[in-house]
Amino acid sequence: MALVLVPAAALAQAIHARDDAGRDITLPAPARRVVSLAPHATELLYAAGAGAAIVGVDRYSNYPPEAVKLPRVGDGLHPNAERIVALAPDLAVLWAYGDGPAHAGLPESLLARLGIRLYYSNPRKLADIPDAIERLGELTGTRTTARAHAADLRRRLAALAARHAGQRPVRVFYQVGSQPMYTVNDRGIIGDALRTCGAVNVFGGLPAAAPMVGTEGVLKENPQAIIVGQAGPGADAALAAWKAFGPALAAAPDNLWAIDPDAMHRPTPRMIDATERLCGMIDAARRRAAGR
Repeated sequence: MALVLVPAAALAQAIHARDDAGRDITLPAPARRVVSLAPHATELLYAAGAGAAIVGVDRYSNYPPEAVKLPRVGDGLHPNAERIVALAPDLAVLWAYGDGPAHAGLPESLLARLGIRLYYSNPRKLADIPDAIERLGELTGTRTTARAHAADLRRRLAALAARHAGQRPVRVFYQVGSQPMYTVNDRGIIGDALRTCGAVNVFGGLPAAAPMVGTEGVLKENPQAIIVGQAGPGADAALAAWKAFGPALAAAPDNLWAIDPDAMHRPTPRMIDATERLCGMIDAARRRAAGR
């Protein structure tokens, strides 16, 4: 058997990273062709300065506008392996959802044999967003842009945390959907955003990440503010339903708001923008509670 010597320069160029599923991956060189299989991953890649390397995205990637023009490779949870292979990427970025990284219809062993590395992304705290941007910048060779963007986001997060440290807590119900109605607990990234703003999530202690709740349960908790993670007519209807309770609900009518779900529910720089708006809503509720 012939001995194959790997040049030291090639070893030095190899890129090593650990993804959010706890998997170690190695690229022989920065990725030049990338497929994104989650809307948040698409946004993070653009934020890292790697937009030019993206050759395909999942069907729900709609931001930034340039992403809409890219080839689609199916649903993020059920990607089309044939389309991915046809695009000849050297890196695919996926959502690490649930308890494991497996995606239906995605033959990981086949992709690995073709030289396509898989990177699973799932930021769970606001502070994970700039970290994710930096790691993707390392993987795609856009380190300088990624680090600059990440540093700016960290400054903004630190300013938000400092501004709301020690503020009077505001009891908040965060609504997701209406029929059925869900909320979030404290262990996810939205819970982290609420804490950053000095809010107390009235259902934060529930075990499920996205528990189903009912109107009676919300009325029993009587939150001081209600934030509806919806847009358009759905948001208008949800807010109108809470306003109808009048004085029976501490939040009505002044402390009821809707927030763009695309921005608030995706762990990207836009979520940090949305968190700044969220903090403004909670600050308004805090001032009203103090009679100012």
